[in-house]
Amino acid sequence: MAKHTMRSGSRYQYLFGPVPSRRLGRSLGVDLTPRKTCTLDCIYCQLGRTTALTTERREYVPVADVVAEFADWLQSGGTADYITLAGSGEPTLHSRFGEVIERIRERTRIPVALLTNGTLLNRPDVLEAAAKADVVKVTLSAADETLFSRIHRPCRGVTLAQTVRGQVRLRDGFDGQIWLEVFLVWGVNSTPADVRRIAALARQVRPDRVQFNTSVRPPAEAFAEPVPGGVLAELAALFDPPAEVLAEFSAERSEQVGVTEETILAMLRRRPCTAGQVARVFGLHANEASKYLGKLLRTRRIRSERRADAVYYAGAGPGTRSGR
Repeated sequence: MAKHTMRSGSRYQYLFGPVPSRRLGRSLGVDLTPRKTCTLDCIYCQLGRTTALTTERREYVPVADVVAEFADWLQSGGTADYITLAGSGEPTLHSRFGEVIERIRERTRIPVALLTNGTLLNRPDVLEAAAKADVVKVTLSAADETLFSRIHRPCRGVTLAQTVRGQVRLRDGFDGQIWLEVFLVWGVNSTPADVRRIAALARQVRPDRVQFNTSVRPPAEAFAEPVPGGVLAELAALFDPPAEVLAEFSAERSEQVGVTEETILAMLRRRPCTAGQVARVFGLHANEASKYLGKLLRTRRIRSERRADAVYYAGAGPGTRSGR
């Protein structure tokens, strides 16, 4: 996993950001798994195909090192709206992610969010660990096993039924916030009938918020087309109360991030962005952002891909599609 430099001058291997987040404001990411290590191989994933499809839980990265980096970040004056367990894989695959949450909460009052696909919440140890977070974001984008398999291409043994069961159990014993993401793909799960059935399942989970998303950034599969904004708004009304439609990434400057090739690369490995978005996040002039991106392209550390009328840049390395 690539290291990157924060403004303090320290080098962090497992932290990234803070970066502006559509859900969480300014979010410091904590990356607990190798790139594209996941229980699912979603057709819409902005990071490309899953290269390590697994349900094996283990200590993929050392907890002591993660905690040391976080302590250094705090001592350097780091601030954020949320500390977010997320990144380039499924965080609940880390066998000690609950301990990471505990160690973070011992050191700061900044709330902790867990961004998970929710597929392992049926396991008691995962459920107990997830409940240590302040916010848990789960995903529910299908209402039957056939569609679940088509969209998510899960690891053997992972089913929709167990996923929903785990999410319901989380609600039953969790005092924090559950945010449920519904990721819609045009022509795959985007009919009113599809969404009504997803809404019926969502009522079992009883989330605090329901958020619609779609494949604006280049997905793992070219056929995973985004649902038009107007249609998303109409479908959101099928939930009661209506689901939130997440706006396109609103990139404003993140004061805690120093501008280097490494910090730009660290963000692009986890979140593809346009040149304009890179410029806004790092407070750069458009020409300066283009220079950074041009050098990263020439050295093949990132790749570019056109999506609709925009060009997105993403990290090119192990677990990514080949650069262009």
